[in-house]
Amino acid sequence: MLRRSLIAALAATTLISNAALALHAPDHGLSLENTEKVVFDLALDRSAYAAGETVHLAALLTVEDGWHLNSSQPTFDFLIPTAIDLVLPGGWRLEGVDYPPGVMKTFAFTGGQAISVYDGETKVIARLVAPADATLPDKSVIDATLQYQACSDSICLPPVTTAASVLVSLDKGGKAINAAIFNPVPAAAPDAASLVFVLLAALIGGLILNAMPCVLPVLSLKLFSLVKSAGADHAQVAKGALSVFAGILLSFWGLAAAAAGARAAGVAVGWGIQFQEPVFVAVLAVIVLLFCLNLWGMFEIRLPGVVADSAASAGPHRGTGGHLAAGFFATLMATPCSAPFLGTAVGFALTQSVMMIFAIFTLLAVGMSLPYLIVAAVPGAMRFLPRPGHWMVHFKTFMGFLLAATAVWLLYVLDAQLSAERLAFLQLALLCMALFLWARSKSEKRVARSLASLAAIAAIAVAISIASGGRAKAGAFEPAEPGGVIDWQTFDRDRAEQLSMQGTPVFVDVTADWCFTCKVNEALVLETREVGDAFRNFGVVAMRADWTSRDDEITRFLQDHGRYGIPFYLLYEPGGNTHLFGELITKHQVISAVERAAEATVTVERRPDVKPQTLVIRTQ
Repeated sequence: MLRRSLIAALAATTLISNAALALHAPDHGLSLENTEKVVFDLALDRSAYAAGETVHLAALLTVEDGWHLNSSQPTFDFLIPTAIDLVLPGGWRLEGVDYPPGVMKTFAFTGGQAISVYDGETKVIARLVAPADATLPDKSVIDATLQYQACSDSICLPPVTTAASVLVSLDKGGKAINAAIFNPVPAAAPDAASLVFVLLAALIGGLILNAMPCVLPVLSLKLFSLVKSAGADHAQVAKGALSVFAGILLSFWGLAAAAAGARAAGVAVGWGIQFQEPVFVAVLAVIVLLFCLNLWGMFEIRLPGVVADSAASAGPHRGTGGHLAAGFFATLMATPCSAPFLGTAVGFALTQSVMMIFAIFTLLAVGMSLPYLIVAAVPGAMRFLPRPGHWMVHFKTFMGFLLAATAVWLLYVLDAQLSAERLAFLQLALLCMALFLWARSKSEKRVARSLASLAAIAAIAVAISIASGGRAKAGAFEPAEPGGVIDWQTFDRDRAEQLSMQGTPVFVDVTADWCFTCKVNEALVLETREVGDAFRNFGVVAMRADWTSRDDEITRFLQDHGRYGIPFYLLYEPGGNTHLFGELITKHQVISAVERAAEATVTVERRPDVKPQTLVIRTQ
């Protein structure tokens, strides 16, 4: 006890003398202009809040290297604690402020005694409650002041008070934002109604995937298989349908396991991000081309384990392997598509426990497999399919052309990921693969057929090797030439937020060449004269973020707004508020949101009692 008192006295004497030295800094070569050693910012967990809803406000403290602050509960009574005071508007209520525990460290002036400090980056979470009787929509400014004393290993500066402000919107339709900041905050368990909605959204989203352009070519394969089974025993048909379901279910479970594992490892997760890897796209292009050649009768492979043959030509009498492969391939082709309800379900799942991730991905699989489960459960369902006949030969050839179109689309995706030279050699390797398989089908000698098979395998290996050796620069979007329907600019988050704070609305489109839904929205909605005229009339700055290849900044941007897949559309309104759109958009939705944003008159002014970099926003 005596030793602790002596240490405290020594530390107090040292701190007092150091503070006195700092106060006379001009005589000792020090400057009081540098007493602020902390960058102080505020962040919210949602874009808008309902009346009476709990608001999580994060106070972010970034301490300059070589300095530290006393924690909120200092080791000694004479030390100045770090404290945050909030000034709330009328009707608001403070539930509590959660300070993190300090880090125990020793310094020269403590005589070997460890003290509780903050250094580096520190986050303080305040829980506020919005007025229950608030009239929506409404906006309120919350002011915060930070009191602290910065110390180095040898000197302590005079105490400092700094301030920051944040604009809080009370309105319907608020979305989760700043996920990277608030994810560590334990989320409240969803209520029963919300959970039921998300589970239904997963089921419906999975069902809608069957109608998305990415899945249609594979859907035609499965339809062809069912048509071939129309005259078979229902037990055999049910076995095939359930095998397709098993393939889809196992694939979604694999996606769920990969998402949970990647999230636990701190790796970015999202729907369809595997298409950012050129090797994955190249392998998929090889498989699609093999399916296409098989449907055109160019080759028939009877070896077990060859996916191209089993998935394309499996019938009710050929076992379950082909149907399993068809389900697996359908899931792979579904991942670059984002259907209505799908984004809601996946976004919710990736913020929950591992068990919830598997539950939601299971319902996605059930929804996508629902047509085949109906065929398996209802014997009379096969009556609605046409009877087998000679027409199936032509239908099979037509489906080959559908898969050829899919292969062209995959090569289009690779065009943004590989150099022109590599893409040309990859296409040449695929052409050689097709040539060797054709030669194999025309040869009757066993040796010649074996050599042709080996040559085809070698061509596949060359194609995949070419894809693995090069990657396009991330985010390589080039701004549109002036005079187009919309003058797109390269996405810059800092500039977008700055323009918004200055009163200029900014529309952000996160897209990718492999996202078929994105391309449909661009062609039918964004790149139209009506939307372009609205952007020009209301002074909207249009920015496009290209997620074709991996880009960690774009990934963080999506996650900060509670999204894990694309398409993603966001409108920065004047004053910093944001409006999020769904996966499928219409001209009316975009134009109406722009008009509402233009109606808000926002002024940004500086307060004399706030440090220069802090802005206070008031709406009129």
